[in-house]
Formats: sequence, structure tokens, C-alpha cells
Amino acid sequence: MKQMEKYFRALADINRLRIINLLLHGELCGCDIQRVLDTAQPNVSRHLNYLKNSGLVRDRRDGYRVFYRLLQPAPRALEALFGYLRQTFAAEEELRRDLQKLRQAVANGACSTAIPQEENQPCPTPLS
Repeated sequence: MKQMEKYFRALADINRLRIINLLLHGELCGCDIQRVLDTAQPNVSRHLNYLKNSGLVRDRRDGYRVFYRLLQPAPRALEALFGYLRQTFAAEEELRRDLQKLRQAVANGACSTAIPQEENQPCPTPLS
């Protein structure tokens, strides 16, 4: 039960919800997340660390870049939570705009390669 509390505390912030929305579509570089959220790098790092410490997100370093992804493989309860968030986020205009910004960032040469092909259509995650 304590872990579930950590998950929900991590989701109790709009910036972290926006990050989760992006990560539901695949692994992303921190700089691409920053570009979509249009906020300062320290702010994005703080939220990513919070998500990481809650057990929702993992990271990996590739040179000087850090890539983030949702916990894989996720426990059954967390998979259900991610499924719920996917459905709920699809109805939110701000979150759909974030996905469009991500598409534009990748089209313009962003670090990440994971973007949704169409709204509400997740791409395969580059790392399993």
C-alpha cells in the first residue's frame, strides 16, 4: 500500500502528469521533455527525479544525455494505472497539444525517436 501512495503523490502535479503523458508513448530524452513542457531544465529534472523516486520512471544515460521511460515491466497494478491514464489523457486538450509539440520536436531533429504516430496511438517503446 505504501508504494501505491508514492505513485499517487507523484501524479499529484500537472507537470508530472504531462511528463507521464509523454512517456506513455515511449522513451524520451530529458531535453525533449523540457522542450515540450517549455520550462527550465532544473524544473524538469526535479519532476523527473520525483517520478523516478516514486518508482514510476526509470532512466538511462547515453553519453551526456539522459533518457527516461516508464517502469518496464510494470507490476500488474501499475499497468492498470497506466492504462487508465492513457484513456483519461486522451480527452485532455493540453495533453494532446503536448503530444503535437513532441511530434514537431522530433520532426525538427529532437533527441528522441519515440513519438505517437497519431493521436491516442502509442508508438512501440524503443527499449523494452
